[in-house]
Amino acid sequence: MADGGVRGPDAAWAGAVGQVVLLVEGDDHDALLVAESLGDAGLDVELRRVRSVREAESALARGGVDCLLVGLGAPGAAESEVEEPDATEPDAAEPEAIGADAVGRLRAACAGLLDPPALVVLTDIADQGASAVAAGADDHLSKDEADPVALGRSLRYALQGRRTAAQERALSRGEVRAAEAERLERALVPTPLVADRDVSVMVGYLPGRDGLLGGDFFDAIERADAAVMCVIGDVAGHGPDEAALGARLRTAWRTLVLSDTPADRTLPLLERVLISERASAEVFVTLCQVVVMPGRDAVEVYLAGHVPPLLITGPVGAVEVRVLDGALRGRALGVPVEGGWRAQRVELTGPFSVALYTDGLVEAQVGPAAAGDGAGKPLPRAAPRLGVPGLRGVLAAEVSGDFCGLVERVLRRVRDLHGGPLADDAALLVVGWTGSADVPGERSSTLADSAEWAR
Repeated sequence: MADGGVRGPDAAWAGAVGQVVLLVEGDDHDALLVAESLGDAGLDVELRRVRSVREAESALARGGVDCLLVGLGAPGAAESEVEEPDATEPDAAEPEAIGADAVGRLRAACAGLLDPPALVVLTDIADQGASAVAAGADDHLSKDEADPVALGRSLRYALQGRRTAAQERALSRGEVRAAEAERLERALVPTPLVADRDVSVMVGYLPGRDGLLGGDFFDAIERADAAVMCVIGDVAGHGPDEAALGARLRTAWRTLVLSDTPADRTLPLLERVLISERASAEVFVTLCQVVVMPGRDAVEVYLAGHVPPLLITGPVGAVEVRVLDGALRGRALGVPVEGGWRAQRVELTGPFSVALYTDGLVEAQVGPAAAGDGAGKPLPRAAPRLGVPGLRGVLAAEVSGDFCGLVERVLRRVRDLHGGPLADDAALLVVGWTGSADVPGERSSTLADSAEWAR
């Protein structure tokens, strides 16, 4: 025992050293024998004592109990030792539980606890042990056999079983959270609503290194006038709140487009949704919206504090990739400063594609994280980032052969350059026109799993 004695029911319940064992025993002689056996067993535990199941239930409600050690006397003896109830007590009419009933009541009292204690019973007769285990006890010992070795072994097994059960519960909760996160991730990869088979729509999402969901979202919809509108956005921050907000904003954007809201009114209305849905005034969203004109001869680009998209032109084998001018970039959504958003129109001829992406890709680190100081000592510094020019180079290299699987290949290549899972989540959306009714557009959707890609 930690203090070599038995503490009463009113002893301090906080700051215990080692495992806390609560002895439920009405017989003073038996309680003393248990205390001596635990002391001789060399267990680093703090022994506390209560005399009845009612007191034990109160102790459990206060918390801090790792193991219940319950003494079950012979039924006749237990009944004869029960004192006459005080008529002034609220539960005076309720008889004290004995035997398996006592175990059942204690297990019921433990049911609502986040980390229920182990339960070991000490019995006077053999039949009580089996019935106690059936009622929920983890182990049982005959009082006659509860020497220091046997009692110590039983408590060690019970406490280890409790730790194992706690680990299994934590693992189960983690698996449930992972499944919920996966469902939310898949909700961030929508099914594009584009009927024109000459239009390519390739989307991909790559979770970050820490496994936390981010606020990246994207979508593509063909309007009734044959214009194709697409969007990619990034909610500031990481975690389930940001991911949920991103999903709500994507749904709001889709609703606005399907209700034929003019393209130049979409961002102001989406900002109103953001302001009403965000958790605090500091939350903002960067966004890029691209409209492919019905004649497939031009695109309009709206930038709200977002990185500019990449334009891919020319046939396979003679592809050119360039960064679109971001001179008309407006403020991020939710930032309380003057200014709105204007469209940049880009005239096009022949096949083309526009690549929209989030900053998780361009922030990938592609170089060493330290440089020498001239004396052989490394100086810590941030590793060089891929940047927009680097991403343009990756896209140009991957698209030089064909468009098949382009988004997945780009995500894999950036991840390889980074040397593993990216620090931030990343999204990539490529929308384009093949230039010929005889050439169908590429359609693909990639929800990348960094763990799988590592294998």
